Amino acid sequence: MTGRPGRTGKSGSQAGAGDLLELVRSGRAVTRGALQRATGLSRATVGQRLDRLFRAGWLREGAGGPVDSPLGGRPSITLEFDDSHAVVLVADLDTRHARAAVLTLTGRILAEQAGTLVVEDGPDAVLGELGHRFAGLLAEAGRSAEEVCGIGLAVPGPVDSETGRVVQPPIMPGWDGYDIPGRLSRALTDRTGAPAVPVLVDNDANLMAYGEQRTGHPDCRAFVLVKVSTGIGAGVVVDGELYRGVDGGAGDIGHIRVGADALCRCGSYGCLAAVASGGAVARRLAAAGVPAASGSDVRDLLAAGHPEAAALAREAGRQVGDVLATVVTLLNPGVLMIAGDLAGTPFLTGVRELLYQRALPRSTGHLDVVTSRLGDRAGLIGAGALVVEHLYAPDRVEQRLSELGV
Repeated sequence: MTGRPGRTGKSGSQAGAGDLLELVRSGRAVTRGALQRATGLSRATVGQRLDRLFRAGWLREGAGGPVDSPLGGRPSITLEFDDSHAVVLVADLDTRHARAAVLTLTGRILAEQAGTLVVEDGPDAVLGELGHRFAGLLAEAGRSAEEVCGIGLAVPGPVDSETGRVVQPPIMPGWDGYDIPGRLSRALTDRTGAPAVPVLVDNDANLMAYGEQRTGHPDCRAFVLVKVSTGIGAGVVVDGELYRGVDGGAGDIGHIRVGADALCRCGSYGCLAAVASGGAVARRLAAAGVPAASGSDVRDLLAAGHPEAAALAREAGRQVGDVLATVVTLLNPGVLMIAGDLAGTPFLTGVRELLYQRALPRSTGHLDVVTSRLGDRAGLIGAGALVVEHLYAPDRVEQRLSELGV
């Protein structure tokens, strides 16, 4: 089961329990009085709808807040989203390793594990292994499989968000059109006996962008993250929502042609990823006699201050910066974030050199070019947020409360 976050924006007599929960979760109304004013509902109706959320275990009372009435009186009791009633399982797949975790509904990591997992081994083996790792993480976190409300998965390829299936992924052989949500849900059930849960799948750069924007730049109306690792991809968040394009292909800037003659893994020549990705830099280092086989190897060399790795990373940054000048001109973002294996000073310096040289000042006058704040966890946090926003969207809240009989 897949989908994307939704909002109903209902008010007045149409506002249901899901709309009230959304107001509380967003912080726009966190007392009964504030909910009455925001929706126009009567005190009794607000109380009835809140009672359903309390019985489901999704809301709790917090500390006393400010006095609601200008005439004074007792402090109002604040309402809080209770993030302890369920957990989310998340994983971030790269080409040769994966990171998995158990998260609270507000994104706090309860247990986490990273290790080798080769995407070329195919979806059946990889997703089965993820089910095994999820079972171990739940035990480590002290949570039961019955508490899992959903799974979020980040993958290094374009995803049709309506089906959760990857679409012609250049670096995921054997995954095209595969039923990822169904297999991953079964893998968890096979390992734990838990009932099937919703599984949401999206591109890794998309989910990194979603996690970083929500965590560090919630007021940025147009946010772009560029991940440079084995390949190159971008995630775009506009007005708080992921922009995916018509079938999940938005942000695939690694396959923009840049005029070089290098053969890309997609089968074409001259793609940006073929000359400026972590994998491309690793190949150039290996050809020069420096042991490097992947973007993660380049990251290690950069951390150690290797001069040739730094020079090649800066050159790669200039090539990416040249493409990003067009991206910035088209989207006019407030934040451009560089993430992934090459997201260090040499690469960022190269990006800035070409970006500010090629883009018009009008496009960069209010632009912040920064590096990742969440690091390797950005995809996990974004995947968790995607699941929570899907499950606690107002319309789905109404449906789930009815299924619970409250």
